[in-house]
Amino acid sequence: MLTKRLIPCLDVSDGCVVKGVQFQNVRAIADPVELGAYYAQQGADELVFYDISASVKGRSLSAELVSKIAEKLSIPFTVGGGIQTLEDFYTVLGAGADKVSINASALKTPQLISQGAKRFGSQCVVVSMDVRKVGPNQWEIYSRGGKEATGLCPFEWAKKAEGLGAGELVLNAIHADGMKEGYDIELTRRISELVKIPVVASGGAGKTQDFIEVLTLGKADAALAASIFHNKTLLLPDLKSQLKSSGLPIRI
Repeated sequence: MLTKRLIPCLDVSDGCVVKGVQFQNVRAIADPVELGAYYAQQGADELVFYDISASVKGRSLSAELVSKIAEKLSIPFTVGGGIQTLEDFYTVLGAGADKVSINASALKTPQLISQGAKRFGSQCVVVSMDVRKVGPNQWEIYSRGGKEATGLCPFEWAKKAEGLGAGELVLNAIHADGMKEGYDIELTRRISELVKIPVVASGGAGKTQDFIEVLTLGKADAALAASIFHNKTLLLPDLKSQLKSSGLPIRI
């Protein structure tokens, strides 16, 4: 059985790690280079970096900042935010990223998924999905930092992204983000059962049991979290030990 992954997330705006609740009331909390190095030392399986203001402001992310973080890492590094073209893939990978995450640009130009997969391999292309629950058993894809409804069904989009060559999906549950009340298990399970590629759950981690549930009941391949790690509510070595004790295949 493949090991389950724990992935800290650095949401970065104007060069600083920030955190909000449901994508709102964002505040600065840390230096991304120092925090990235800390998580690598703590035993993170991977690290994700999102320039959350790049797409909204219509600019490219900082390759220089990506490079500084990458220099401190010996673990897989996913970078996203402001990736619009295949040339941006080259820039980010050249700066030290191992995977490239695309979100709004994939919605706008789906062929970017297949272009990236063809040029760099599917394992390099991550499609990130911002999803909001809009009714009982109803979810919708949102764009532009969770501000714009797209009318797209996340299940249809997940299957399409996989078919175009995405090697991994990151499922950001906007309604759960920062609430610390647990991941959206039903949404995660349905996406995980629908596709054959790895699914990374994001949004809602508040305690150890939340990780256990999303990695078992939710069938996620990995769990991404931010504030619970940033605030040191849970330390990665302790969390990994607890998850392993619960029977989950975890790399210590």
